Amino acid sequence: MTEQQIHDAVREFLQTRIIFDTTRAIASDESFLASGILDSTGVLELIAFLEDTYGIHFQDDELVAANFDSLGRVASFVARKVNAPEVH
Repeated sequence: MTEQQIHDAVREFLQTRIIFDTTRAIASDESFLASGILDSTGVLELIAFLEDTYGIHFQDDELVAANFDSLGRVASFVARKVNAPEVH
């Protein structure tokens, strides 16, 4: 899974299930919280979407704004998790 594929999927999720506007441009570095795209409930919905879509689970210490506050940050963080080798 590439970072760009994740980026595009998250953008589509936000446009169709959160802001309900497929024409709304979302810059890669636009803060979801500062711009009002997401509130606390929206962040939880995004996390649930990411876990369901990519079969990953976030640890409590990963649930910080630095990982979930823009398309670029989400895509980069999720790509690292999805593509990380499994540790046994």
